[in-house]
Amino acid sequence: MPIHDQGYKRYGGTRSHGRAWVVIFTTGVRAMMSNRKWIALMILSWIQFIVRAVQFYIAANFSQAAIVAPSAATFRDFFDKQDLPVFIVTVWLGAALIAQDRRANALQIYLSKPLTRIEYIFGKLSILMAFLLFITWVPAILLLVVQVVFAGNFQFLTANAYLFPAITVYALVEVVMVSMAMLALSSLSANSRFVGILYAALIFFSDAIYNVLRMVTGSTSVSWISLGNNLAQVGDVIFRVPLRYETPWPVSLAVVVGLVIVSGIILERRVRGVEIVA
Repeated sequence: MPIHDQGYKRYGGTRSHGRAWVVIFTTGVRAMMSNRKWIALMILSWIQFIVRAVQFYIAANFSQAAIVAPSAATFRDFFDKQDLPVFIVTVWLGAALIAQDRRANALQIYLSKPLTRIEYIFGKLSILMAFLLFITWVPAILLLVVQVVFAGNFQFLTANAYLFPAITVYALVEVVMVSMAMLALSSLSANSRFVGILYAALIFFSDAIYNVLRMVTGSTSVSWISLGNNLAQVGDVIFRVPLRYETPWPVSLAVVVGLVIVSGIILERRVRGVEIVA
């Protein structure tokens, strides 16, 4: 039977512009939710919510327990205590998001379909962001609801009306910074374990350098060197609590924004259908 070469033909199917990332997102979420260990981690990440809810109940029903009454600082501290679950989830899930595709040479397959690089990156990013928001923003907002229910009135919510936007803004800042940084690192290697180590080194090494410089200078004005400290400084401003470092908060915000931009540039250069060797 003769084979006739028809040459190149333009794609004749329908294109779902801007929505192709949803397939990547739903597939990634389903894959993680079928993992029992992952589900156990999600449950453990909500332990602090349960502890805080009990604290709110005691404060609302026993006048002697006024010392544990909620405040803006309580919600700020909630995010601080969630740093460990956020770190574990980021390393466990984020390290393999792009590295796994690079190891399997799947980028060529992804980008050969009606899928743009932006849609691919956003699809991968949305998976990590969704789980991180589930263990930060969702329980924090539910704590506000719990406080109102246990108190039986809206006095706390009325006096601290800024808490809802503060929780939302800080959760987004934290999740975007962490997710972008991890995704950029994941695009640099095909070894997810190496990516996880690299992310941990980035966090802990920058904090170690800060501690050394703080002891040498006797000042916390060098806190901008630590990525975690910058995020904490921005969070203190958002929640209107006293700043913990002498570094001006606009400097810390600039570092956070700079990290997101650099991560975006790395992703733009690394996520390609064909490796370009100079």
